[in-house]
Amino acid sequence: MSSVLVVNAGSSSLKLALLGPAEEAAATLTIDRWDGEPDHDELRGFLGTHGGVAAVGHRVVHGGPDLTQATIIDEPVLAQIKALADLAPLHQPRALAAIAAARALLPQVPHVACFDTAFHATLPAAARAYALPAAWTARYGLRRYGFHGLSHGYAARRSAQLLKADPRQLRIVTCHLGAGSSLAAVSGGVSVDTTMGFTPMEGLVMATRPGSVDPGLLLWLLARGDLTLDQVADGLEQSAGLAGLAQLPGGSGDLREVRAAADAGRAPARLAVEVHAHRLRREIAAMAAAMDGLDALVFTGGIGEHQPQIRAEAAAGLGFLGVAIDPGRNQAAAGDGEITAASARVATLVVTAREDLEIARQVRAVLGQADGSAAAAYPREGS
Repeated sequence: MSSVLVVNAGSSSLKLALLGPAEEAAATLTIDRWDGEPDHDELRGFLGTHGGVAAVGHRVVHGGPDLTQATIIDEPVLAQIKALADLAPLHQPRALAAIAAARALLPQVPHVACFDTAFHATLPAAARAYALPAAWTARYGLRRYGFHGLSHGYAARRSAQLLKADPRQLRIVTCHLGAGSSLAAVSGGVSVDTTMGFTPMEGLVMATRPGSVDPGLLLWLLARGDLTLDQVADGLEQSAGLAGLAQLPGGSGDLREVRAAADAGRAPARLAVEVHAHRLRREIAAMAAAMDGLDALVFTGGIGEHQPQIRAEAAAGLGFLGVAIDPGRNQAAAGDGEITAASARVATLVVTAREDLEIARQVRAVLGQADGSAAAAYPREGS
């Protein structure tokens, strides 16, 4: 197959990457403020200038219980994606808008949906289930889904390549750290546990999301009647996490700004940094426990790749697992590479997040252009 166009719709932005046969980036475009329309000048201009698109791969945040592998987009699949909008209200509608725009401009090529939840479809029942009333679970399909799967899947596979190891023989904790953050326990090449759950709210402390919170606390807040349901929902999504802890002017939850304020002596920001590090170390250890040990720890995402101090703080509390990093290698890390200390039993790596490569790989596989094993994993529609 020649070029694959990767379409990644955010809550307000649109990123395009045209990847050639060798996965080289022939062209990229980021529209920071995309209006959701196919006749957007930049979008139309990009597709008009760069031809030769053989297929389009779309990042879709939520695949629900049924869309558990990359899937050729047709009307029934679109209906399934649309039905899941209430589980990812910021991203699912934008993904649907991007699909509609790309199909309108490129109607002659196949379009494939690649799901962030699909990588975690392998979670065992013990990691997937919530201990809720059985009637609720049955009626509403309540379960842990996990997210950032495209990033976790790529990071695990890429780290195995860097270590020149068979991924089927490795126990890897992948740390996707950014404004939204999650971890995955990847054993034998498949996800066996993750920190996010039914929604992307669960797990680590994030920029504006709190991560895991005692549900009784939320019930207590709602029962008091001082806050409406909408106020609680908005607070959890927009004003919690690092932003809520650090109390910076403007409400920033950017970890770089929070750390700068902490270094300047601002006590709430220092607490935010400490809570973030504590929860990160705790959850890494939990992921290792889910695999009965650890062979590699991998950092990816904007924070994971570019903030060596975060990596150092995480590793400093994980010596009991065999984790230790080389300070010089950690500070100098740029791009993909290993930062393991000579004495460490566990390899520690930094991997550049490349969801675009993972999406292109899945597109080629689902269309039968990859090797036999990959093609078998993603059968053609109707097979």
